[in-house]
Amino acid sequence: MSPLEALLVFAAGVAAGAINTLVGSGSLITFPVLLAVGFPPLTANVSNNLGLVPGAVAGAYGFRRELRGQRARVLRFAPASLLGGLTGAVLLLALPASAFAAIVPAFVALALVLVVLQPRLNRRLERRRRADAPHGGAVPLAATYGAGVYGGYFGAAQGIMLLAILGLTLDDEITRVNALKVVLAGTVNAVAAVVFVIAAPHIAWDAVALIAAGSTIGGHLGARVGRHLQPTALRAAIVVVGLAAIAKLLL
Repeated sequence: MSPLEALLVFAAGVAAGAINTLVGSGSLITFPVLLAVGFPPLTANVSNNLGLVPGAVAGAYGFRRELRGQRARVLRFAPASLLGGLTGAVLLLALPASAFAAIVPAFVALALVLVVLQPRLNRRLERRRRADAPHGGAVPLAATYGAGVYGGYFGAAQGIMLLAILGLTLDDEITRVNALKVVLAGTVNAVAAVVFVIAAPHIAWDAVALIAAGSTIGGHLGARVGRHLQPTALRAAIVVVGLAAIAKLLL
């Protein structure tokens, strides 16, 4: 990469780290940039995933106050994210990307609908939640696993899917749900990164380093901004980023 290209990749990492911490879909910035500077699609996807792991760690640390009291939730949902990320990473290395990528816009659109309807659906679901299943039972775990599969395979808009799943499942402020989402998405990225380091044929380590440095800064900034956003503003940001994700994927 030229110095200008390296700067562009670093800046994309900063933006992606912040967006992933706020809502998700940061990969829709870094992945196209890596393609634009000349990396093949598979190499770009794998390198992007590796580079965004430190950003997830920085975002989770930045949201440490919102994560207090959520240890039981993390322990409940994280195994589903871990297994999903492992499955998705294996599928990425074993299967052609075209079949899965073709349905990604539909997944993102469904997640956006759920996010928009979240307050109303939460009120209805609250009346049906069983007292012995405070975290929503097996269905949200299965959905979290599915989001992990998607995240391990490609990753863009994984955060939006998780926000929709967790928002419908947990009776809590959206900022606290968003903090849990950062941990779960980071779990998916981390386990996929391990698979890629072991088995991926090509990794652009210079791009990984640049995105990692940028996403660490962006993850911290995103957490600081996200803490002060009103729930309505955060939900609006989710919709805007989600619509941008659909446009990127379709084009």
